[in-house]
Amino acid sequence: MSRYSHDEQFFHGKSESLGVLLVNLGTPDEPTTSAVRRYLKEFLSDGRVIEIPKVIWWCILNGIILRRRPAASAKLYATVWSEDGSPLLANGKKQQQALQQEMSVRFKGPVHVKLAMRYGNPSILNGLRELRKEGARRLLVLPLYPQYSATTTATTYDAVSKEMKRWRWLPEIRFVNQYHDNSAYIDALAKSVRAHWAEHGRKEKLMMSFHGLPKRNLELGDPYHCQCHKTGRLLAEKLGLKPEQWLVTFQSRFGRAEWLKPYTDKTLEKLAQEGVKSIDIVCPGFPADCLETLEEIAVENRDVFIEAGGKDYTYIPALNHDADHIQALADIVQQHTQGWPEVSPDWSESAISAGNKKSQELAKEKGAKL
Repeated sequence: MSRYSHDEQFFHGKSESLGVLLVNLGTPDEPTTSAVRRYLKEFLSDGRVIEIPKVIWWCILNGIILRRRPAASAKLYATVWSEDGSPLLANGKKQQQALQQEMSVRFKGPVHVKLAMRYGNPSILNGLRELRKEGARRLLVLPLYPQYSATTTATTYDAVSKEMKRWRWLPEIRFVNQYHDNSAYIDALAKSVRAHWAEHGRKEKLMMSFHGLPKRNLELGDPYHCQCHKTGRLLAEKLGLKPEQWLVTFQSRFGRAEWLKPYTDKTLEKLAQEGVKSIDIVCPGFPADCLETLEEIAVENRDVFIEAGGKDYTYIPALNHDADHIQALADIVQQHTQGWPEVSPDWSESAISAGNKKSQELAKEKGAKL
């Protein structure tokens, strides 16, 4: 048996297409202890995510974390779960469907957009194999992480590369590294904030909270911290905010090590104690709402602010499948697929069909069975 897999549906003259793989972090299959444990084990076993010697981390992960954390996390997931599954998966499917529709309008050639999760389902492996069945000879991987980090973007690259090691015939591959300063993305963020202000009024300060990382990652050269601050600055400029009207913070720290500062919860507590009564909070690093935004930011951190003396706290939802966000993602896809046939205004279905037919005829003349 060959170690390399292939397109079992291949035949000479098969139509080719462009494939776009959207990748987000992941989600458990169910809001249960066992499902959360499987998800956390896969996630926290990734050496890009946890840079601790494997032997030491194995003992901590299996001896402590996977014994205690799954049950508590499952209860939190249950509070945000819907008939469509986890919010990250439900929002991701809507993004995929909307982007598929937009790319079908923008490009004359065939485009197939698939959604995958780095950890859990739908998996990157299945997403890539589905695109191969669709005849995707050109592949764009778009990790839904605006700000690059080795813990997110790079590990997506690792997973795609791992699967590609098993393929006999590789497609042309391009990879979106980051889009933290993409003008369409910043515009979409700004429009969402303005729309929220128009409907709910504007608070004293706008807090931009990004997922945290250990400070050690920054010291070792990860650009994530810098890119978060650039996104925050560009968004503040687009909104016309003065320096005292906005700030960048970092959430979701884990363990005892120092993480990127200032911490979101500690800053909310401090602001309330200093007399700030109202806060709007937005998460520009999360293209889709998930447990971290809907529970940690919208609920837990609201309690922190109110208990410290604050009065009015509002979470501004992620961009999700908002039309401006889909247009921004489509712009990114279009930018990174320049030169490929499906993008060309000269692409012709009749010409492609004729070429495919000719290819099949010539192959059969040479003795090809397929």
